[in-house]
Amino acid sequence: MADTTLPATVLPEDAAHRAVRQAYGLSVPATVVGVAVLVGVGLFSATSGAAGLPVGGVLVALVDWVPLLGLESSLSATQHDILFQIRLPRLALGLLVGGSLGLAGATYQGVFRNPLADPYLLGVSAGAGFGAVLALGFGLDLGWGPFDTVPAAAFVGALVAVMASMAIARGGAASPATLLLGGVAMAALFSAAQTYAIQQLDETRAREVLSWLFGQLNTSGWTQVWLLLPYTAVCGLVLVVHRRHLDVLRVGDDEARALGLDPVRSRLVVIVAASLLTAAAVSVSGLIAFVGLVVPHIVRLLIGHSYRVIVPLSALVGGAFLALVDVGARTLVAPSELPVGVITAFVGAPFFALVLWRDRWNTP
Repeated sequence: MADTTLPATVLPEDAAHRAVRQAYGLSVPATVVGVAVLVGVGLFSATSGAAGLPVGGVLVALVDWVPLLGLESSLSATQHDILFQIRLPRLALGLLVGGSLGLAGATYQGVFRNPLADPYLLGVSAGAGFGAVLALGFGLDLGWGPFDTVPAAAFVGALVAVMASMAIARGGAASPATLLLGGVAMAALFSAAQTYAIQQLDETRAREVLSWLFGQLNTSGWTQVWLLLPYTAVCGLVLVVHRRHLDVLRVGDDEARALGLDPVRSRLVVIVAASLLTAAAVSVSGLIAFVGLVVPHIVRLLIGHSYRVIVPLSALVGGAFLALVDVGARTLVAPSELPVGVITAFVGAPFFALVLWRDRWNTP
């Protein structure tokens, strides 16, 4: 009898490498474009404001900041202080907060298998805000080890909120509408708790807390940047490493187990890391809505649907998006300043409505 076994398909070496890159790597052109946009927005942010700084002078000053590359900058002493003590710390904080929220939003959308999930809609931001209000307004001491009081209190509130949302949606296995409604319920509950807590404060402290809750990137020096950086680095690394698990979780828990993945463990690790990342961002910037919803959708529309690409690029685009929004917050009503959270809400709410409208018409 003739052998009817089909021969194994042998890919050429270049085709094999290309398949591996597509399966496990990032799109090189997309990454280059993302980094270029991030650098361009950063330069625009550093040179924009009431005290306009020359682009050339800023570039020379930044190069001069690099060890062993001494150049003579054209910036005056005052301009130098503005750049390195005001503009760059605020830019760095915006990049970290925006990148954290974009990364957390992409992760929540993957782990809950719901493209409308984000830290704000799931009540995570409201829970983190409530914990931070308790720490800021009442001096609640929840810090331990290297964790500062405000991020620790915000983390506890965020974790309670996301676990409650999951419980309402029965672990995320229910319909997307149930999960979203659970998140809305948690957001309303913790927002009401915030309001009640603020009413118990004296007028001066209440004004400070309310200003913080509206979302802002005000910073004096690099203190807040150094506070947020360890959380962003550690949690961001965990989420990027687990991004491939999100693609596996999309096919369902039974199929994930068949592929050798423990869905419960992976989901728990991802949720805890994303919640801590959100809590840390909220603790230094207040409530900034819709970044975690808008940014992953932009990446998904432009690049593709694999979370191997969406997760890291959401961090880049999220940082650039919030840094750009912060320029508008500083300049649109100058010399006054708009809360960053107000502008993101103006952008995010219509975008959210557009996504719902598009899905409605695409539903058979």
